[in-house]
Amino acid sequence: MSEAFQALTRCAAGGMIHRVIRAVACALASMLVSIGAHAQNYPAKPIRIIVPYPPGGGTDVVARLIGQKLSESIGRPVIVDNRAGANGVIGTEATARAAPDGYTLGMATPGPVTVAKGLIPNLAYDPERDFAPVILANASANVFATHPSVPARSIKEFVALARGQPMHVGVSAIGSVQHLLAEMMNRDAAAKLQIITYKGGAQVATDVVGGQIESMWNVLPVVLPLIQSGRVRPLAVASEKRSALLSNVPTMGEAGWPSVVAIAWNGVVAPAGTPRAIVTLLNKEIARGIDAPDIKERFAALGMEPISGSPEDFDKFLKAETAKWSQLVKAANIKAQ
Repeated sequence: MSEAFQALTRCAAGGMIHRVIRAVACALASMLVSIGAHAQNYPAKPIRIIVPYPPGGGTDVVARLIGQKLSESIGRPVIVDNRAGANGVIGTEATARAAPDGYTLGMATPGPVTVAKGLIPNLAYDPERDFAPVILANASANVFATHPSVPARSIKEFVALARGQPMHVGVSAIGSVQHLLAEMMNRDAAAKLQIITYKGGAQVATDVVGGQIESMWNVLPVVLPLIQSGRVRPLAVASEKRSALLSNVPTMGEAGWPSVVAIAWNGVVAPAGTPRAIVTLLNKEIARGIDAPDIKERFAALGMEPISGSPEDFDKFLKAETAKWSQLVKAANIKAQ
């Protein structure tokens, strides 16, 4: 028993301490009953999913597919709310600050969730503390691709080329996974690439197709149509295994740089403090939607792999990714702009 508790006991007169304990216990019980009742009645109104990017992008498409299936299963409207800005930070902060009642969810992506903590000194939210992970929805490969005029026919040939002359690689934004892949490529493969940052993957692809820059790291859903039409040439994927949609394109590991690995992904989070029963329900219903044949087919067409899994699985994944990227950001001395 602590000294403070002993002193409190000595000072208690006429059973005061017991009355205090009973009052606290009653308050806690009342709060738990309230939370339980709230969870049992959930959902009683529309659910909002905040997407921290503009409409039409990959994350927005995933959110709308998830929202459609979730709405069908719970019998309530699911509204997608696009809050773009600051490479996803603005919308992600809005999710963190929302009421933890299960009626506001957010789409989580690498930049504002697993990279931003190590990149932005005064980030307005703590990605590890301010969210309740719900589910990891999908993943897709990051692809290194070049303009067809580049003479390299393999990633090793391209790296050798870049060591001998100025070469540029476009990435979607400072602190994006694609940016960090370019940094890893320079570090581990000694590629000596000049990294050019953009405001989105579509802009990067436009400049590579137009010949303004020689190469890019980009997500498979963006580059797949360009590969299929012959407007860019894929040289490698940054995943542990080859993509089913690019089975003839080797991984960076096969090329000799197994540390240059990172996937693009989308997940769903809720504000921290959301009742566990609600998180469990959302995980179950969203997983059911992701496993639906029509959603699997749509994901496959977009170059995305459905994931699902438990909230605990997603939590472990987020912690591992955050540690990985924080270390790289520090080692490469990457600064937010």
